[in-house]
Amino acid sequence: MIKNILFDFDGVIIDSMPVREYGFRKIFQNFDTNLVDKLIDYHELNGGLSRFIKIKYFYEKLLNKNIDEELILEYANSFSKIMKNELINKKYLINQTVEFIINHTQNYNLHIVSGSEQNELRYLCKELNLTQYFNSIHGSPTHKNILVKELLEKSNYNIQETILIGDSINDYEAATVNNINFYGYNNTELLKLSADYLVDFKPLIKNIVQY
Repeated sequence: MIKNILFDFDGVIIDSMPVREYGFRKIFQNFDTNLVDKLIDYHELNGGLSRFIKIKYFYEKLLNKNIDEELILEYANSFSKIMKNELINKKYLINQTVEFIINHTQNYNLHIVSGSEQNELRYLCKELNLTQYFNSIHGSPTHKNILVKELLEKSNYNIQETILIGDSINDYEAATVNNINFYGYNNTELLKLSADYLVDFKPLIKNIVQY
């Protein structure tokens, strides 16, 4: 039975991809548009990766330039300001996910494990009135694989009773390397990787563990 659910944030709880695309285009507005387009392609294929990795990718792989941690942080902070201004609008929330979370916070141990920057992530959850429904909220720059590992160890969760719900290959990898089941959501390409795919949350409602 499932007792513990780890949620990705972007694409699962909030439909933020268009806003995050705008953010990357904005912080790199003075660079070659074709190269920024390639960054957006990378961003869309790797939704679960942090902005720190994507900024570094843009410089090192697309610009063929070195970038130090200070400049990465500068870009990341500029990106975060844009996200904080826009994503506090509840219109971006994915209603069926939020409804499930609100209605079943007493039935599961709920956590967020995201590629979004942790301080920004916690700020958004607070502004969107979501914080109260989760046992914990974790984000980058720590890699998601490590976040999941540390969460499982700290909470002493049985891996057979724990799942991760995500919309990207990176979420699938984070679940797989930590030996927990992965449930794909909001990305039918994930059907190729996992038989457990959620069109809605009815399968989880049917398997509620009562404490």
